[in-house]
Amino acid sequence: MPQKWLLILFLSLLLSAEAYFGYRLHVLSAQQEQIKADHSDINNITLGLFSVDQWEDKIAGIVNHQVRQFKLTPQQKQQLLKEIEKIIYALIDKAEAIVNKPQKSLGAKLKKLAVKTFVKTDKIRAQVPSFARTILKKVDDPRQKSRLSSMAMDKFDDVQHSKTMDSTLKANHKQMEAMFNKYHVSSHKELNKKLSDSLASIRTKTYSYCFGMLGCVAAVLMVWWICRKRTDLHVILFIMSLLFAFILLAVGLTASMIEVDARIATLDFTLLGEHVLFSDQVLFYQSKSILDVVKVLISQSAIDSVAVGVLILCFSILFPIMKLTSTGIHLLGRKKLAENKVIKYFAFQSGKWSMADVIVIAVLMTFIGLNGLLDKQLALLNINSADLTVLTTNNTALQPGFIVFISFVLYGLILSTILKFITPHDAH
Repeated sequence: MPQKWLLILFLSLLLSAEAYFGYRLHVLSAQQEQIKADHSDINNITLGLFSVDQWEDKIAGIVNHQVRQFKLTPQQKQQLLKEIEKIIYALIDKAEAIVNKPQKSLGAKLKKLAVKTFVKTDKIRAQVPSFARTILKKVDDPRQKSRLSSMAMDKFDDVQHSKTMDSTLKANHKQMEAMFNKYHVSSHKELNKKLSDSLASIRTKTYSYCFGMLGCVAAVLMVWWICRKRTDLHVILFIMSLLFAFILLAVGLTASMIEVDARIATLDFTLLGEHVLFSDQVLFYQSKSILDVVKVLISQSAIDSVAVGVLILCFSILFPIMKLTSTGIHLLGRKKLAENKVIKYFAFQSGKWSMADVIVIAVLMTFIGLNGLLDKQLALLNINSADLTVLTTNNTALQPGFIVFISFVLYGLILSTILKFITPHDAH
């Protein structure tokens, strides 16, 4: 008797540990899915490469830098100097033509005489090269460049403030502000860093809790091996083992199983001699658990989608639950209840109808096929040339929920084998 209670106590501690690990994995999986969805929204290609605001910022930065960093080569200075001299000479010629124009009134004739007497155009012409050099020096003055840059940026700001924002731009601005407030940041760069750090931390923790759950299940199987000849402990041990299976099933159904993430890692090209860079542009992102897939299918209007959702719900969720429940009732219930045909059917014969193992294979094959397809399609977008560089990345991956669910399937097969050995043959 003391051994039985020690066994119950030990398994209860293990069960509590598994339940805690499973709860934390479920919570962190939901957090990761939400953070990844937010990260995908703010880095979506529609808010980056296809965003008017992003292009305005890039071009404004290029104009500002180009004006401030503009430098004339000696050849350009010499050519510009000649052009300035031509303009000044043309202005002098125009002024002379106006002065030499015949005048009719006495006042006009006196003005013409005064100008021709006191203004010597030959002296002015001789000073043209000096005037041109002074003008060129002013153009190349850093303070003048700064003023020119400010004028250019003011024009950009005027255009931006004068335009009427359409509903899409307003929605994008509102979405971005909401994200900044949600994560308590003030810039897009700061938000991305905070989300990336959070995701890295969550990823490490989810796998730790996942392996913690598997460690608890492995410990239960080890206890089975140690107590394989203690028939007096088999019923208690099996009932406790069923509880471990329920936790695995619950977490496996609700935690994310597969994550599809395709993005343009880097798009770099040259505009007006400046590099324009767009990074981490999300093309597509989805993360789903088995329950999420069922909900999506059942909510569709197409009858075939609803039918598939109902089939997955029945044979991959309800049947495993009924099988585990019926097995426990058969072992603990009264003889009349234990011998009920429905209970015996679900306990011993429903395994061939359960498609949990089929779901595992389907998810795995979907991952392999989808991963290969995305790799092939994204590779077509890769460009590496002197003027344009496009690098894509495929972050599609299986999630801890898949590991937990496949562990439940394997664990269930082991329990079914154990049940056949501990149950009399005529009770099957």
